[in-house]
Amino acid sequence: MSNKLNVLCVDTSTEACSVAVLCQSEEKQQVISDHFMLAPREHTKKILPTVEQVLQQAGLTLPEIDILAYGRGPGSFTGVRIGISIAQGLAFGIEKKMVGVSTLQAMAQQAFKTQQAADVYAAIDARMGEVYFAHYQLKDELMVLVNEEVVVKPVDLLALELDVAADSVLVGSGWGAYPELAEYFKNALKLDIEFPSAKYMLDEVVSCVEKSLAVLPELAAPVYLRDKVTWKKLPGRE
Repeated sequence: MSNKLNVLCVDTSTEACSVAVLCQSEEKQQVISDHFMLAPREHTKKILPTVEQVLQQAGLTLPEIDILAYGRGPGSFTGVRIGISIAQGLAFGIEKKMVGVSTLQAMAQQAFKTQQAADVYAAIDARMGEVYFAHYQLKDELMVLVNEEVVVKPVDLLALELDVAADSVLVGSGWGAYPELAEYFKNALKLDIEFPSAKYMLDEVVSCVEKSLAVLPELAAPVYLRDKVTWKKLPGRE
């Protein structure tokens, strides 16, 4: 890692709205300023004032930011679009690269950072009778995806007959939305982590920067997991 790295991360992909700043330098090995709030349908009003607030707390100005990061989804279509649009606008303005982080990975990372969890199932209520779901395991201080992120109906997820370890944990809003899922995973511990937080995206951002995975703003992309459904809603699309 370089001696200096300032990261600004925003996430509006769910009912939560959060901003975090990571400052790393020779003088300050790691300083994190962040703000997390539940703000359904108020993301567009609250996100930029929150960015300004967190930057002030960190003692930084926007031009001092080296990387713009964002919650790339899955989550609310509108929320994901708002987050990436804000991050892109800021990145274009200061001519810096971007990193997108999975909302599911962020919750799994929070489970590790706060509860030392090493085996995590993340599920976000996707509405329409489905959940966004993924399984993560710890590797080198980061939660790593075991298979793939999916959008799935609870009945289809249960049909997979997953081998759930006794020391695994559950995070996300999906478990409360679909009690049958929680019952199936009853041997796992459900943590009080309902929504992703930008603060817990920062570890993945740093890892991506170290691996030269940051991209130009015009290449930053969201992850919906429901792309086909979205396209079908547009007139003339199949």
